[in-house]
Parts: sequence; structure tokens; C-alpha cells
Amino acid sequence: MGTFTVKAFAPAELKPEPAVSTGLPVGVATMEKHFEGEVAGRSATLFTAAFDQSSGVGTYVAMESFEGALHDREGSFNFVHSATTSGGDRTAEFFTIVPSSGTGGLAGISGAGGLAVDADGTHRVWFDYRLA
Repeated sequence: MGTFTVKAFAPAELKPEPAVSTGLPVGVATMEKHFEGEVAGRSATLFTAAFDQSSGVGTYVAMESFEGALHDREGSFNFVHSATTSGGDRTAEFFTIVPSSGTGGLAGISGAGGLAVDADGTHRVWFDYRLA
């Protein structure tokens, strides 16, 4: 398990075409995250969400490109995750490592994992992975 902090969050001006009006706005952003612990390194993230800032209700989908180390294996890979929140919870969670995306000591990686946010705001990530 590792912890991570968001070092950069940059909303993008990308809008879906054709424009469709819904009850929640859709936004796109890029993020940089830094990881510490058994998961150590950094990621570049493409983040999409339909989210209401005032109520905390919405759903996100994130594609991350990670480089660093899992335990003692160094390399890079992609993973994707999503979740829905109704304000203070996380439901409908999805998390998977993208097949054939691993390099270096993480070549052949596959599996899943998860994210959690502690009451104090600490963000945690873990990977349940196999190496071919």
C-alpha cells in the first residue's frame, strides 16, 4: 500500500461535441500525483468527471500512467479507476491495471487494486498484481 498527493491539477478547455446539456457539468483535467510507501513514484493522469462541486455528487474516470516502483520492482504501467460519490462515500468503484502496459521490472503486470480516502484526507492506493 502507498499514499499519494496531488501535485498538480489543471482543468482543460476540452468540451464534448456535440454539446449535450445534462444535470451535471462534464469536465476534463490533467493531474500529477506523487506516491510514497510500497507504491513509490509519480503518475500523469487524464481525469474526466461529471461532478457538482457544491454537493460533492458525481462520478469520475481516471487513466493514469505510473512510473516508479511497486515493492522492489521498478518500471511503468497504466491503470484506470472510477468511482461515484453522493457527497461523503465512494460507490461503484472500478480499478484495473491495463494489460500489456508494463515496462522494465513491471513488464507483464496485470491485476487490480483500489483507492481509499481516510477521514483525515490521506489518499491511499494499493495494487493486487501479478507479473507474467
